[in-house]
Amino acid sequence: MEAAPIPHDAFIHIRIILGIVLGLSLTRLVSGLTRFVQHPQREQIYPIHLGWVLFLLLAITHFWWFEFGLASLSHWTFEIYLFLIFYAAIFAVLAALLFPDRMDEYKGFEDYFQSRRQWFYGFLALIFVLDLIDTWIKGADYFRSFGIEYPLRQAAFALCSIIAMFVPSRRYQAAFVTVGLIYQLFWILRQFEVLA
Repeated sequence: MEAAPIPHDAFIHIRIILGIVLGLSLTRLVSGLTRFVQHPQREQIYPIHLGWVLFLLLAITHFWWFEFGLASLSHWTFEIYLFLIFYAAIFAVLAALLFPDRMDEYKGFEDYFQSRRQWFYGFLALIFVLDLIDTWIKGADYFRSFGIEYPLRQAAFALCSIIAMFVPSRRYQAAFVTVGLIYQLFWILRQFEVLA
C-alpha cells in the first residue's frame, strides 16, 4: 500500500514545529543571559561562553529565517520532516549546554564551559554539517546560489569546532568565537544584501 501524498501546505505544519523547538532554544538563551543581570555577584561572565551565546542567538535567528526556503519544496517525506526536527533539536541541545539547569558543582561559567567543551564543540560541528544537508534539501540550485564560499565556510567552522574539542587552549577558543561571530554577522548581512 502506497503512502498518501503529502500536501504542499505541509510546510506550515513543519514551520510550527520548528518554531516551537527554536523558540524554546531562544528562550533558554535569553533567560540564561538574564541570570547575569539578576545575580551579578553570583554569575560571573566568561567571555568565551558569552561569545558562543551571542553566536547561537544569531545562528538560531538566521536558521529560522532561512527555513522559509522550504516553502518551495514540492515533495515532502517523513525523512525530511525527521531531519528538520533533529536539526532544530541540536540548537536546543546547544542552548541547554550553554545554560544548564544547575551549576552547583562548578565554580562558574568558565569552569562549567571548559568541563563540557568537547560536548559543546562536538554538537557545534554537527550543526555546520547539518546545515549543508538542510541547504541541499532546498534544491541543488538553491545550494549553488551561495557559491563556493558556503561549503568552504561550513567545512572551516566544523573543522575549527573539532579542533576546539581536543585543544583546550583558551586563546584558540577566544579567537575562534570572535572571528566566528564577526564572520557570521557579515555573512548574514551579505545574504540580506545589507552590505551589497
